[in-house]
Amino acid sequence: MGQRGDRLHVQLSVGDDVVGVRVVGEVDVASVGVLRAALWAAPARPVLRVDLSGVRLFSAAGVRALVAAHLRVRARGGELVLADPDPVVARVLRATGLHRVVPVVQSLPTPPPCPRDELAACA
Repeated sequence: MGQRGDRLHVQLSVGDDVVGVRVVGEVDVASVGVLRAALWAAPARPVLRVDLSGVRLFSAAGVRALVAAHLRVRARGGELVLADPDPVVARVLRATGLHRVVPVVQSLPTPPPCPRDELAACA
């Protein structure tokens, strides 16, 4: 399930306990409606995880959408978590203080595949 604008694509994935929202593109006043619609369309789960690793631009409109989503999720007893923000986005989260209100996490990197000739050493 996804939503797409000219400069923004949002993909939802729904699990038993977590709804994942993957955001790719630019979040500004012209595109924030796509993000807001996806956040509102997310079914109620204990965790709403928003992956920001694909976001290149993040304006105050995006911050407002995340604050509104945080309040909505918290009112339902859940938690909004922001994951893997690009350094530009992380700077916006710090400048606005949103990182103090909403948890910001970094995913663990996936280890590189093990070469065939070293399978025993990697296991």
